[in-house]
Amino acid sequence: MGVEHVIEVDNTTTHWWEYSSSTRARTLVFIHGFRGDHHGLQLFADALPEYRILIPDIPAFGSSSSWPAGVRSIDDYGRWLRAFLVATHSVDAVVLGHSFGSVVVANALRGPRTTPIILVNPISQLALTGPKRVAAALASLWYSIGRLLPERIGSAWLGNTLFVRAMSEMLTKSQNPAVRRWIHEQHSRYFSSYSDRDSLVTAFTVSTTATVADYASEIDAPVLLIAADHDDITPIEAQRAAQGRFPNAELHVLENVGHLVHYEKPIEVASAIRAFILRHKRA
Repeated sequence: MGVEHVIEVDNTTTHWWEYSSSTRARTLVFIHGFRGDHHGLQLFADALPEYRILIPDIPAFGSSSSWPAGVRSIDDYGRWLRAFLVATHSVDAVVLGHSFGSVVVANALRGPRTTPIILVNPISQLALTGPKRVAAALASLWYSIGRLLPERIGSAWLGNTLFVRAMSEMLTKSQNPAVRRWIHEQHSRYFSSYSDRDSLVTAFTVSTTATVADYASEIDAPVLLIAADHDDITPIEAQRAAQGRFPNAELHVLENVGHLVHYEKPIEVASAIRAFILRHKRA
């Protein structure tokens, strides 16, 4: 279990969790994906006990507040992450972003930097051009309707359990009944925890209009891309193309898994993270 902290950063109240009490250990900062919170990356932290790991709930999700004016663009999230790293004395930490969190990290950490960056299931092409473009278009319509409805009804619409379950079924690749049940339970418990309807809908729009590839050429740090061969959000061909846009990036492909590697293959992801960090520590 992590230790919860609360700080005011970039005009938001940010809740974050610290795993491992050793301040002498190397610090890693994990940034979760859209509609998730810190729980989604907890298995990564459990699998990397030798590190001190910080996992915030990003603005508008989990226990964290949105900005007073709400979410406006991906630049809000990039600015917030840079401020969070300063506030928690983690500017030199290894930073990891999963899914939408990969875009937040890529936006935030452009420019001169030598500390490694890790992007898991990175969003490397626009959702409406991906292999599930029809599902993405339906999701876009779903969010648009949720914004147009009266607030109470709209919030209920956006948190509808059937919608959450359909998303969970689409993304889960494991055939293990126990694993599938656990993933669906995690989504049911944490997927609808957000600060307000308008921030949620705007964040969805932001998540479909920005990609890691948009910032790749501006990132100087060594980058590890951890991708999945059955990812419904970004196909492996797009991940390979994105790798070529970074000045210094490696691509590690996990097989027989999709967009939920943080639930289905956390040990394998942790092993790739550990090996990458150790290689660059020696370098």
